[in-house]
Amino acid sequence: MIKKIKAWAKNLKRQIFTLYFACKDERVPWFAKMFTICVVAYAFSPIDLIPDFIPVLGYLDDIILVPLGVMLALKMIPKDVISDCALKAEERMQSGEPKNWFVGSLIILFWLLITDWIIIKLISLFH
Repeated sequence: MIKKIKAWAKNLKRQIFTLYFACKDERVPWFAKMFTICVVAYAFSPIDLIPDFIPVLGYLDDIILVPLGVMLALKMIPKDVISDCALKAEERMQSGEPKNWFVGSLIILFWLLITDWIIIKLISLFH
């Protein structure tokens, strides 16, 4: 079972790297490129939208959202582009994954705004 999970995770990582290179390919339609950029940016973000320490929900993005986004993005991109980018992805996987601190910063900002809103609401309840 653990071998299957590891194989699934490695394949997902390979697909994300393939999408990473597909984002830069001029043969990808603009709408597919925009969606793919969002998927790749989120996948490489060091911060999750739903933090992992939240029981059950924390891993939903890793288990459902990212794979679903990858699957949809791969369907939008021409097969020949995927083939070309898969070769580049294999090479890139050898050197590690990039981090997207911009998207990580946006997610931190999102959570700060939510926290601020909750605090303001709580203060207004007690005054």
